[in-house]
Amino acid sequence: MFTGIVTAVGRVGTLGRNGGRGKGEEGRGLTLTIRAPYKGVKRGESIAVNGACLTVERVLKGGFAVHVVETTEGRTLFGEYAVGRPVNLERALRATDRLGGHIVQGHVDGVAVVERVARRGDAWVSDLRVPRAVRDISIPHGAITVDGVSLTINDLPGPDSVQISLIPFTREHTTLGTLRVGDRVHVEGDVLGKYVRQLCRTAP
Repeated sequence: MFTGIVTAVGRVGTLGRNGGRGKGEEGRGLTLTIRAPYKGVKRGESIAVNGACLTVERVLKGGFAVHVVETTEGRTLFGEYAVGRPVNLERALRATDRLGGHIVQGHVDGVAVVERVARRGDAWVSDLRVPRAVRDISIPHGAITVDGVSLTINDLPGPDSVQISLIPFTREHTTLGTLRVGDRVHVEGDVLGKYVRQLCRTAP
């Protein structure tokens, strides 16, 4: 469980296809090494990498290695990442931590496309074309996670889009400050909205 408050920006160290690890699903997917400033990382720990909850398989000097299984790769952009790419990082929430963002599972719902970026006063607003399942549970001033960052939905400018607003601090301390039209990002819809939608679907 996470809050969408990014605590570090790391970089992709290496990436490669898994293979020769045995029969079945074990030999598939990707292995990523992430350069990160974290201390005391442990094997088996969950860390959100650009909003996707991944398990630390190996602890390395100055970073860690994770395995991206095929199902995760299929709904994320990890397969397109290059060595050196910056990524937003967040370690799992402690029960005693402040919930500074919103409840984030680290289960990426899909990929959104940046359709517009504009300056508005001291903030920047971006319109994102999101998967229908995410748009259906989005409300003005509700929550959305973009590349692991907890954000407030500023507006719903179209039937398949949401608008986010980035304050200077977020632009400076995450990878979202470099967003351009055409960029693609991971998105996760608000889990509370998912439960409400499911309850409405199954209500008699």
